[in-house]
Amino acid sequence: MSQVSDIALGAASKPVKVIAVTGGKGGVGKSNISVNLAVALSQLGHKVMLLDADLGLANVDIMLGLQTKQNLADVLNGDCELRDIILQGPYGLQIVPASSGTKSMAELSSMQHAGIIQAFSEIGHNIDFLIIDTAAGITDMVVNFIQAAQEVLAVVCDEPTSITDVYALMKVLNKQHKIVRFHVLANMVKTSQEGRELFATLSAVCNRFLDVTLNYLGSIPFDDNVRLSVKKQKSLLEAFPRSPAAVAIKSLAKKVQRWPMPTDASGNIEFFMERLVSRAS
Repeated sequence: MSQVSDIALGAASKPVKVIAVTGGKGGVGKSNISVNLAVALSQLGHKVMLLDADLGLANVDIMLGLQTKQNLADVLNGDCELRDIILQGPYGLQIVPASSGTKSMAELSSMQHAGIIQAFSEIGHNIDFLIIDTAAGITDMVVNFIQAAQEVLAVVCDEPTSITDVYALMKVLNKQHKIVRFHVLANMVKTSQEGRELFATLSAVCNRFLDVTLNYLGSIPFDDNVRLSVKKQKSLLEAFPRSPAAVAIKSLAKKVQRWPMPTDASGNIEFFMERLVSRAS
């Protein structure tokens, strides 16, 4: 019997669009995209939860200036409920903080995995989008989160290793785990043309060696206001809502909200967590 079948699925359960934001390497602005996309979707009237899945180097709560007394590690240890650690962000955004600097969080036991399923099953009826801010690199945990998600948003930038690293991640996901669709966002570009060129470079190598479909989501311009918003510990959309990057992220959110929602029970949050656990086992 599956782990989900042991959980009482409430009648209020509904499909949730789960989006994993990844980048293959650090320094591409992945967490900033995760935070501000989540805020932008919240501004559009959606119920959004942001899961900081960088288990061990969590930073979403710090970026938004939020105080955390307990985090996901405490839930897994049985010290509190998931609802007790959820932080309230701007525009009704709900944030699940991970534990920063706790190495044991990077490798969860099967019992802890089951605890995650149970915890999320209790709150899944109250969200439309779950945005997952994955860790950098190609660790097993990153791959597990991406496999369990319905959509993969890969962030690239004009750095020598960015295309190489995101291609390496796509190769693992495609060759070993049969993932065939990726959304690509060019971040911190000087011009929209630079973004299209980054996508063309990645697309060319993927078309040659992988069996994947890439969807170009456009670009986010380089904007000093992003750095300033981090220093202010506020989302860019709160601190500088009219800045070039904020306007681009709002446009991105409008594209994302048009993605079709799951139409059956397999899109429920409980099944996302079961997929995550089954791949991590």
